[in-house]
Amino acid sequence: MKIAGAPISWGVCEVPGWGYQLGPDQVLTEMREAGLTATELGPDGFLPSDTVELVRLLDGHGLACVGGFVPVVLYRDDHDPADDLAGPLESLVAAGAGVVVLAAATGQDGYDERPVLDDAQWRTLLSNLDRLAGIVAARGLTAVLHPHVGTLVETRAEVDRVLTGSHIPLCLDTGHLLIGGTDPLALAREVPDRIKHAHLKDVDAGLAARVQSGEMTYTEAVAAGMYVPLGVGDVDIAGIVSALEDNGFDGWYVMEQDKILAGVPGAGEGPLDDVLASVRFLQGAASGVTS
Repeated sequence: MKIAGAPISWGVCEVPGWGYQLGPDQVLTEMREAGLTATELGPDGFLPSDTVELVRLLDGHGLACVGGFVPVVLYRDDHDPADDLAGPLESLVAAGAGVVVLAAATGQDGYDERPVLDDAQWRTLLSNLDRLAGIVAARGLTAVLHPHVGTLVETRAEVDRVLTGSHIPLCLDTGHLLIGGTDPLALAREVPDRIKHAHLKDVDAGLAARVQSGEMTYTEAVAAGMYVPLGVGDVDIAGIVSALEDNGFDGWYVMEQDKILAGVPGAGEGPLDDVLASVRFLQGAASGVTS
């Protein structure tokens, strides 16, 4: 198994006002302390945009780059999402990444509200997905679409619309799929050939249900601890890993536990302990798959 980390497990997020943002040196150092040797890049502005500085920083921490999360506005016919992609793509190419993780952004800040698209907007979105996938492929990388709460591809019906209306493969994000109403294990079994990248998240289903009912916003639920270390919540992470491995999955498993930090963590109170717990669980799951 190829296991990587992501800055969101340290509370680093692209949403303005998300919470206290730890610096790159601490995040990358703690990734290595957790035994990780690869990472996604995190949001725009977290790591250097200068590609020479970016590569030097990752190399200095002994971390490879596997990919990066790139929200793009795909549904508007007066906006070219290739412009949103250009800068992050250059960074990912320079860092030696293999995957560009696209999300169908609304164009609004945050993930608590989203518009409803008409058929014409859906056609534009799907066409742009395939066009961006082609741009990414021309640079030697693979684009995947990340179903994500608060974006325009959240529910199972919307995931199916992408599967039938475009050729882009998926990032199987076990947490966002569950919260959006999709059984991630069922999806892994149904369309294994369309899954080229995985974000492994575990979720407190009780808090997820409160998001689904509208009782809590997505942001409120994250702050309340909706995401938990792998193996602690209600997602069958081991079953999903087994299903993917049984179908020849050769992509990266990126461990993510989205957090909102209220301030500078005190000694022994930071995200590292949760990351270590997830690493231990995933190593055990991998042993079970290969034994």
